[in-house]
Amino acid sequence: MRVLVLGVNGFIGNALTRRILTTTDWEVFGLDVGSDRIEEFLGEKRFRFLEGDIAISREWIEYHVKKCDVVLPLVAIATPATYVRNPLSVFELDFEENLRIVRMAARYDRRVVFPSTSEVYGMCPDGEFDEDSSTLVYGPIRKERWIYSASKQLLDRVIWAMGNANRLRFTLFRPFNWYGPHLDDVDAPKEGSSRVLTQFLHNVLYGVPIQLVDGGHQRRCFTYVEDGIDGLMKILVNENGCADGQIFNIGNPAANLSIRELAQQLLAAVGTYPEFAARARGARIVEVSSALYYGENYQDITMRVPSIRKAKECLGWSPATDFPTGLGKTLDFYLTGRAKHEV
Repeated sequence: MRVLVLGVNGFIGNALTRRILTTTDWEVFGLDVGSDRIEEFLGEKRFRFLEGDIAISREWIEYHVKKCDVVLPLVAIATPATYVRNPLSVFELDFEENLRIVRMAARYDRRVVFPSTSEVYGMCPDGEFDEDSSTLVYGPIRKERWIYSASKQLLDRVIWAMGNANRLRFTLFRPFNWYGPHLDDVDAPKEGSSRVLTQFLHNVLYGVPIQLVDGGHQRRCFTYVEDGIDGLMKILVNENGCADGQIFNIGNPAANLSIRELAQQLLAAVGTYPEFAARARGARIVEVSSALYYGENYQDITMRVPSIRKAKECLGWSPATDFPTGLGKTLDFYLTGRAKHEV
């Protein structure tokens, strides 16, 4: 199989590439604006990479859409601060540029595996979010934070409609707070833009207070990246067409933590590393309003829990890694090598 990964240097892209190259005989063709997370693959015969932008490298993309069997458009702005501060850039990249890729795949009859998001459910009141029955509920227009969710939802609907019209072969998957090695750069995070786990880890390492937005009462289901990639690989294999025309939540409902609990568990885990124990003990947790942290046009939901019934039934997938184990593996990645340079 030939797989085109746009956004190959991103968190999901590099983890998927690593899995494909180490466990299959497939070829990966990747594009991204950087290559720091995929340097180990650059000499691999089954990996071809172009450093470029999806808005600019259009001829290269079209050639490789035609050449490959499946297309994964993983490029997106997925940082809450940007939703509020620069919403148009979110729409232009997350919807408009990706729609162009989807239409190209349809033109050449190539399968699309598209990363939707858990955020499409918005403020859905359901205790568990079901791919086929849960409503997608957003706040008022002035709460520009919802432009990411709305852009993703609209593209989900376009892809679904194209599939129903027999114009596109597709699968949508919705990651729920994936985390793990290579998540973000803990030395150069951006407040409001980095994922919460790596932002908190940076704060501990650099003696900056951990900021809990609106008290950190929001709950999320944290999914270890290798579990997520297990599910994504099953979608790509697509045994007996099990993933054709389907939407799958890929998340871990058992790892349901509040952001405050995440901070507390992170501090406890960092405290088990002798070189960093003092920093964990000295870490401060403070509360900050979402308006101050993200901007006035931010809004959030308290709970976000996936139903994974369909993934179990159709793909034979369920998460295997509990949160303490996944957190330990993540911290080993970020701290073990670092400790040698700090003693």
